[in-house]
Amino acid sequence: MNFYTRRWVRPEDLNANGTLFGGSLLKWIDEEAAIYAIVQLGNERCVTKFYSEINFVSSAWQGDLIEMGLVATKFGRTSLTMSCIVRNMITRKTILTINEIVFVNLGPDGKPAPHGFTEITYLRDRIPKRVGEPIPRAPITQVVPIVHPDEATSVDIDSQNAR
Repeated sequence: MNFYTRRWVRPEDLNANGTLFGGSLLKWIDEEAAIYAIVQLGNERCVTKFYSEINFVSSAWQGDLIEMGLVATKFGRTSLTMSCIVRNMITRKTILTINEIVFVNLGPDGKPAPHGFTEITYLRDRIPKRVGEPIPRAPITQVVPIVHPDEATSVDIDSQNAR
């Protein structure tokens, strides 16, 4: 397994116990897994389908350096399965293991599409090349005005319902 991504555990990444918050770690893993899937499948339209059991083995403290390792374990017709290990570079302990993370390759219609790959690549030959416009995003339909704290007012909800 190759360990390419490293993170520095900072104060905003901590839980109430003062150790690395699992939600922060899972967010980092999902982002790294998405990038890995995009490179392996040659398509920027990949989505998370499944996570197997997530096994938290040890933790990390503020200032620790962690590294994430991912490797493809299976290529399906429209999917890619990988496994993940996260370890603490300071203590050299495993922090977390995930046996299976599955990403699905999507076609232009947003539905699962065959990707045609069966082997891991270590080259950049599959990085998607954008042709035309970026993937369309839903338009913003509501604009919420920003209120300066000095101008904000509180509203009694019960008195409004009584009218």
